[in-house]
Amino acid sequence: MATPDVFTAWRKHDPNLDEPVMRWTVSGNVASPLLNLGPDRLRDMDIAGVDQAVLSLTSPGLQNLPRAEAVALQGPTNDIIADAVSRHPDRFRGFATLATLDPASAAKEVDRAVSKLGLDGILLHTLSGEEFHDLPKYWDIFAAAEQHRVPIYLHPSLPPEKAVDAYYDGFGLLGTGAPGWHYQTGIAVLRMITAGVFDRFPDLQVVIGHWGEMVLFYLDRIQLLTGAARLPRPLVEYFQNNVHITPGGIDSHRYLAWAIEVIGADRIMHATDYPFNGATDFAARDFLDTADISDADRQRIASGNWERLAQGIRR
Repeated sequence: MATPDVFTAWRKHDPNLDEPVMRWTVSGNVASPLLNLGPDRLRDMDIAGVDQAVLSLTSPGLQNLPRAEAVALQGPTNDIIADAVSRHPDRFRGFATLATLDPASAAKEVDRAVSKLGLDGILLHTLSGEEFHDLPKYWDIFAAAEQHRVPIYLHPSLPPEKAVDAYYDGFGLLGTGAPGWHYQTGIAVLRMITAGVFDRFPDLQVVIGHWGEMVLFYLDRIQLLTGAARLPRPLVEYFQNNVHITPGGIDSHRYLAWAIEVIGADRIMHATDYPFNGATDFAARDFLDTADISDADRQRIASGNWERLAQGIRR
């Protein structure tokens, strides 16, 4: 989702919408559904077979804005998400957005968003400005999430300028969903592991999309980090204990089977990536109904794992 005020802030800092993601979100065909938190969204959910959606501010969130502007927008944005949830509590849940460039303010907003607004977690885009969140100055956010026993969804974000120059210059789409975003987010999770985030916050739960953001497909190879980084437990255990994954709207039964084999069905939660996938682009219910998996795994992936993560671990 998005809000008119966030759109205005993005346009202020990118008036010509030079960044492709800005063109898609602010002026493309997803702009209207991003802003709609009422009947049109509910209709599209019904078409796709989605009973409940988790609302979160789309990329790049507030994390590419100047600190003061981001702080001013985080509270009102979360209020809008909470209001939508209150109007349709059986259909919507919500993840808080944070002004991460001010980590102290962001940590306080986690307290408010969970305790007062009743939101079910946090959505962080991969970078704050051009920094990953494994830096110690951001760990107050992780501490707040662990304290409130809510998950952090780690979502791809715009690549930093140096990465664009080094890897994607002249080939901008390579830096987005084909496939730069996914490498970037996978690296972000691996950085959190090797920086000791999950050793310091062992109950912290992180969710990543797009079938594990490349990492699951190379996990056997990436196990080399266990010894090289002197991790206190095998790398795969962090994924089995601290990470959940979603399809992120990628319609692939082959990837589903691989994910179940690597980390198990109890670590997978269904997700459609609406509105970047429209109501008919990813028939969410049909995807699971036609998957060659057990009924028990189907129930876990469809809703059971989410209910356990968002509600059960807080009781």
